[in-house]
Amino acid sequence: MSDESRPPQGPFNFELDPERIEENLRELGEKVRRLVQDHRYSKVRISWRGKQLLPDIPVALFLAGEVATFWWAGPLRVLLVNLGIGYVVTVELVNESDEKVVEGKQLFMDGEVESAEAAYREALRMKPSNPSALYNLAVLLRITGRTDEARPLLVEASGKGDHPDAIKAGQLLQKIGGQKRLPE
Repeated sequence: MSDESRPPQGPFNFELDPERIEENLRELGEKVRRLVQDHRYSKVRISWRGKQLLPDIPVALFLAGEVATFWWAGPLRVLLVNLGIGYVVTVELVNESDEKVVEGKQLFMDGEVESAEAAYREALRMKPSNPSALYNLAVLLRITGRTDEARPLLVEASGKGDHPDAIKAGQLLQKIGGQKRLPE
């Protein structure tokens, strides 16, 4: 994936050129579609002092609740009012893709190689940029003798910045003789 085709990982700036308005809007739409795809299977987890307060809420439902109630009674506001002022709650995005990676690791450890591969591929379907899914699938492919299939996944995973699996992917890629992708 090139720098321009990679989905943004957080807030991003977008320059509009009056000479290329149609092309700019098409590019912006594509970036937003990729961002939505990456978080399509994400959930919001709210915890306090390490204990989860509510079941995981799909991110779209959470945002819809926040938008619909705007200032008055979104899910987070209700929790803050009920807990009282002065408490720190942890809000994190949890992607179902990560759960599939954990499932794939367990299946692989149990010797269920085909099922593990399916779990990793499902994780990548849910979030194509998941460095853990890319790395673990690449390792599985390499171990099963499919190094040529593993190499592009390792290149992709190694470009995911400081993520631990991105670092491991870069190290494995060097070991098997491949070009490491520079972090974006």
